[in-house]
Amino acid sequence: MRLNKYIAHYSTYSRREADRAIQDGYVRVNGEIEENPATQVEERVDIVYISGKQVSPQEKYTVIVYNKPKGELVTKSDPKGRKTIYDTLSKEFKHFIPVGRLDFASEGLLLLTDASHVATSLMESDLERIYKLKIKGEVTPDMEDAMLNGIYLADATAGAHSHSKITSMDIKPFIGYKVQKNRPDYSILKVALREGQNRELRRFFAHFGAEVADLKRVSFAEIELNNLPTGKTRYLTRSEYSALYKFLKNEKKRVRDEQRNKDKE
Repeated sequence: MRLNKYIAHYSTYSRREADRAIQDGYVRVNGEIEENPATQVEERVDIVYISGKQVSPQEKYTVIVYNKPKGELVTKSDPKGRKTIYDTLSKEFKHFIPVGRLDFASEGLLLLTDASHVATSLMESDLERIYKLKIKGEVTPDMEDAMLNGIYLADATAGAHSHSKITSMDIKPFIGYKVQKNRPDYSILKVALREGQNRELRRFFAHFGAEVADLKRVSFAEIELNNLPTGKTRYLTRSEYSALYKFLKNEKKRVRDEQRNKDKE
């Protein structure tokens, strides 16, 4: 792509303003001043600065929040004919990719996007996820110790799906937790995690003999469920998109720096 077209496409400069800035020496390509508007640059390879500010391709993607109800699978189709999220989602979101999973009996905030790299970056991130749970029985000191310090489950089959191939699980310390009600018959608490392994919370509490009766995700990073009705969707707000863009930009830089360090080894 021509340098002047690149600047006009990915900044607020018009083509004429881009030409003038280039010819006046305000543009650098890969650290060197470039004064030819027709110079070819490659997107996502060449680094372009104008007046000290980087000009980067702004990818267009959409992210929605879906308040998943209990009784829906997060999958395209089910051999058993059970209901999936795509049976509820409107046609315009049929091609959207879910960011992680919520199991059949769980509910709450589920992010979906039309960009696979966005879904992958969010799924593999350590961004905070907050869940509200109702468990059968009391929150015990052993549970609290494991929430604070983490725990390795050599046998993580309790609380798992019957067909799960995961038999052990290393559960990291929770970011935090708050016990809202603690009774012999049932307890309610909120927990914050940095990852969401396969039925992690159900396995965690089952290890201590406590069944999870209700499980609802209420937030993912800075994106909250708030008052979104069950079974409904909404687009991200401007501030949520801004936070997501910042995260993806930092993630891209982290990956690039890691690759450079590997190349130096």
